[in-house]
Amino acid sequence: MEIKVLGAGCAKCKRLYEEAAKAIAQSGVQARLLNVETLDEIQKHGVLMTPALVIDGEVKCAGRIPKLPEMVSWITTAAAKTEG
Repeated sequence: MEIKVLGAGCAKCKRLYEEAAKAIAQSGVQARLLNVETLDEIQKHGVLMTPALVIDGEVKCAGRIPKLPEMVSWITTAAAKTEG
């Protein structure tokens, strides 16, 4: 699984990255966490507001930092889809 945090490196983007790392740990899922800061890469996902969270190519949120349980749920749901 690949999880991306999209953002230019602002405080909110860094916080989302930290929270995403916690969510991965809580979920128990093997995932690679990437920080995407280049405008070209961010635009490829169609995101207009950062920070944004992308799980396996699907934008889960943009312009906000989701709560930890919400991110854990997204990660476990995505993991279940790839297993099934």
